[in-house]
Amino acid sequence: MDGDGEVAGEVLSRARAGDGAAFAELTGPYRRELLVHCYRMLGSATEAEDVLQDTLLAAWQGLGGFEGRASLRTWLYRIATNRCLNARRTAARRPAAGWDVPGVEPPGPTRLGEVPWLEPLPDAAPDGPEAGHERRETVSLAFVTALQRLPPRQVAVLVLRDVLAFRADEVAEMLGATTESVKSALKRARAGLRARWSADREPPPARGSAAEAAVVTRFVRAWETADVAALVALLTDDVFMSMPPMPHEYEGRDVVVRFCAGLFDAGRRFDLVPAAANGQPALGAYLRTPEGPRPGVGFYVLRLRGDRIAAMTRFEATVLPAVGLPAALPAR
Repeated sequence: MDGDGEVAGEVLSRARAGDGAAFAELTGPYRRELLVHCYRMLGSATEAEDVLQDTLLAAWQGLGGFEGRASLRTWLYRIATNRCLNARRTAARRPAAGWDVPGVEPPGPTRLGEVPWLEPLPDAAPDGPEAGHERRETVSLAFVTALQRLPPRQVAVLVLRDVLAFRADEVAEMLGATTESVKSALKRARAGLRARWSADREPPPARGSAAEAAVVTRFVRAWETADVAALVALLTDDVFMSMPPMPHEYEGRDVVVRFCAGLFDAGRRFDLVPAAANGQPALGAYLRTPEGPRPGVGFYVLRLRGDRIAAMTRFEATVLPAVGLPAALPAR
C-alpha cells in the first residue's frame, strides 16, 4: 500500500471509531460535488442542501458497513442518489405563486412554467478545487430545468452516466438495478432530454472574460436607466424569460421587452449588484426608494449567446442571502 493509501486507511479507521474530524476529512473533498449532484436531480438548492446533510448523516451512521469494494466517492453517490430519488417521490414541491409585483400588470404569458420550485445555485469559488466538477452546461438553469421534467430514475441514470461518467454496472449497483435496465433508462432519458434542451449553437463568452463583462455592463446600464431601446439591442430574437415560483414564461423579444417596459412604466427604478450562479452571470436587483434602504426585489440570472442575452430567469428576493448578496442596500 502506498503512502496515500495508508493515510486514507488511517483516517477511515479513526472515522469508524467515531472521530468526527476524521469523517469530515474523508468526506470534505466530495461535499460540493455531492451538493451539485443533488441540485441537478432536485432543481432546488434548499432541497439539495437538506438531502446532502441527510446523505452525510447516513454515511456517518453507516460507515461501519462500508467494505471498500467501491470507492468512497462511489459509495457516497449511491447514498445521495437514492436520497434524491426518495425526495422526488415524497417531497411536497414548492407550488406556483401568483403575480406579486405591485402596480405592474404583466402581459399575458407565452406559456406557464412546470418547475416553480427551481432555485439558483451559487457558483463555487472560481479558484477552488471543486469548480472543476461543474461543467458549465450541466449546471445551467436550462439544463437543470429540463432534468426536472424527466422521470426521477431517468434523471439519476442520465446524470450518473453522462455527466459524472460512472460505468453502467456502477450505476446499476447504486440503483439496485440490472445493467440492461440502466442502459434502457439512459436511452429514454437522452431522448427526453433532447426534446427539452439543446445547447446553444453559439456558445456564451468564457466565464469571467472581458466579452462576458461587456455584455453584462451593457445590460446593467440599460436596466438601471430604464433604456428600452438599449435593452432591445441586447436581446436575441428568441429570448426567453421565466420567473419561478411564478409560472409566467415569455418567449420572443417583443413580449419580453413589453414585460420589462411595464416595470419601467410603473416608475420602478433599480440598482443592480453583480453575482454568479449556475455558471452564468447574475445580478441582484434593488428598488430605488426616495429615502431609507433599498430593498432587494429580485435576482436575475442571464444566459448569454455570443454578445447578446438569450435568456433571463428572475428569482424572488428571498434567494439573495443564499447567493451572497444583502437583503437590502443602504440608502443612497
